[in-house]
Amino acid sequence: MVDMHSHILWNVDDGPKTMADTMRLFEQAVKEGVKKIIATPHCYHPQYHANYSTVRNQIHLLQSELIKKSIPLTLFTGHEVRLSEKIIPLYKTNQIHTLACSSYMLLELPSYTVPAYTIKIIRALLSEGITPIIAHPERNKAIVERPVYLERLICEGAKAQITAGSLAGYFGRTIQKRSLELVRANLVHTYGSDVHNLSSRPFFFDAGLWYLEKKKELDAIDVLLENNVRIIKNQPFVIQEPCKIEVKKWWKIF
Repeated sequence: MVDMHSHILWNVDDGPKTMADTMRLFEQAVKEGVKKIIATPHCYHPQYHANYSTVRNQIHLLQSELIKKSIPLTLFTGHEVRLSEKIIPLYKTNQIHTLACSSYMLLELPSYTVPAYTIKIIRALLSEGITPIIAHPERNKAIVERPVYLERLICEGAKAQITAGSLAGYFGRTIQKRSLELVRANLVHTYGSDVHNLSSRPFFFDAGLWYLEKKKELDAIDVLLENNVRIIKNQPFVIQEPCKIEVKKWWKIF
């Protein structure tokens, strides 16, 4: 299985502090059946920024260590890119990693809002051949309250990622409930752990999948995991037609 959203690089953001911490994360990933991980440290976040070359260099070093220790895990470069009007020039000047060097980019919204210029950025990225994947929309306060915000972004051509811990109930019952609704409405397309450490922000990779299985969302599991693989292969996603959770006029929202 592929984990397409993770904070596994040490001392670059709010993920692990040491290389030893990172290696312990890898051991847990293998236990949960993960075979490939895309590293997505924060990029141009108000508090954190992992430099482009730092990401690349750490991945090379860590992959060498994994080979030495015979740990069956393959790593890929990536970034969790904070929404900004500077994204396009930063991408064009090789300061932002797409996911596994593909045409997909993990895009992080502010925690409480969906800025009006989000659609402008989505359109600009698409015009450059880059498909933005909205990170953990189920934890965005505006989307939790009005999922039609996410529906609008998806209709513009963006995709979205659901977090394992959200489905597992780690962030509370409200977010868990909304997460399942987004899955059932076909408004999320990929599945990531968003792991940061083994204590306060572990993988929950198995737990999230178990919850979907418990809720009889077996087809959704297949689609989410298949699309994770398709990121690595830089292939088009398996897409299911979105279902409306609520009906609002879009012009009143953006």
